[in-house]
Amino acid sequence: MSGAIPGDLPDALYLWWLGDPEHPRLIGELAMARAQRGVSLRYDEAWLDSGFPLSEDLPLIDGEFMPRDKDTAAGAVDDARPDRWGERVIRFLDRPTRLSVLDFLYYAGDERFGALGVSPSGTRYLPRVIGPLPSLPDVPAIETLVQHILAGAPVEESQRRLVAPGVTFGGARPKALIHIQGEQWVVKFSEPGEDFNMPLVEHATLTLCQQAEIEVAASQALTLPQGGHAVAVKRFDRATGRRLHALSANVALKAAGAELGYPELAQLLRRRGDTQDQLARRQMRELFRRMVFNILIDNTDDHEKNHVLLQNPTGSLRLSPAFDVLPSGQSLGYQQMRVGVSGHDATLDNALSEASQFGLDAKQARLEMAHVASVVSGWKEHFASVGVTARDIDLLSAQIDRPALAVPREAAMKAGRV
Repeated sequence: MSGAIPGDLPDALYLWWLGDPEHPRLIGELAMARAQRGVSLRYDEAWLDSGFPLSEDLPLIDGEFMPRDKDTAAGAVDDARPDRWGERVIRFLDRPTRLSVLDFLYYAGDERFGALGVSPSGTRYLPRVIGPLPSLPDVPAIETLVQHILAGAPVEESQRRLVAPGVTFGGARPKALIHIQGEQWVVKFSEPGEDFNMPLVEHATLTLCQQAEIEVAASQALTLPQGGHAVAVKRFDRATGRRLHALSANVALKAAGAELGYPELAQLLRRRGDTQDQLARRQMRELFRRMVFNILIDNTDDHEKNHVLLQNPTGSLRLSPAFDVLPSGQSLGYQQMRVGVSGHDATLDNALSEASQFGLDAKQARLEMAHVASVVSGWKEHFASVGVTARDIDLLSAQIDRPALAVPREAAMKAGRV
């Protein structure tokens, strides 16, 4: 493998499958789709013979698949792009002469999210390799580098390896990838001007979410030498030396021709989920709990790239652990994903309105809702137990405990006891 970066990338690159990183397989050719300012995909003949569709809108047929929207890549390839922070890092540190979707796909590097890789070669997988991943003792140096990037200050060449630009979906928060005891974790930092300690609050929210019987990504709060915190979140797209194919809800729902909503995601799990031992049905119920939790904790940044599906070798889909869950602190009153018959309105009545799409009858839905409401009702005590300050708790209480959320929360708990 080579870390050499071409001065000017060609108008075509190659997509590789890295499910088994020791044995990369060519998927096909990526090309500039200038009319859409995006990237197309054409499968290689060998992949057509023995591969699988990367997403439902990329079936195994010969031909060029075009991007669905401007400034995107075709189907599942779009999830191989860096997130907004990754693009910012690439713009600042690498300064590519061309800022196309194709270039960002390459510069995202070998540690990108999921199991897809990008190479200038169609005969050998030759990704962009930044260098050995940093480890826990490097976190203070990474924070300094992040602050330099945020401020537009010069960065030494030797420090660039500390930030890998392609490790998560759809986020603008500063982050880096590190090793902790041989496993990869994403470390997320604060930005100047944030109203509360977002990293610590994210850790507190994820651990609270777990109490509602929601599978969450493992997290830990890291105290920084100069004050404040970072949060480390364990990668869930890696398992025992393998890379897992991951689809954002954005890609998966658009590929299925469905609206970007929780009920639609539940139905996708029903149709494409693992039916063994009723796993798909259990995941549909868990998705309902995630939706209710987001409403009650005032997480209105629950957009379609903050929900991920992992695809197993048979093609079935399952929910990834929850991640990027924390109060938005904005009292917006609507969710990014559609909730129910009243669209995006962040109300429990709206959440109940299409409970059947999650495989729940009215009584079952109210019991699930009561359980989540009971967990969220103890949020202050839980946040305090993990070190969130009284000031930040008071600040968040203005949103989480406002009447529009507190009154239905209490009503849901009461209804669950009847």
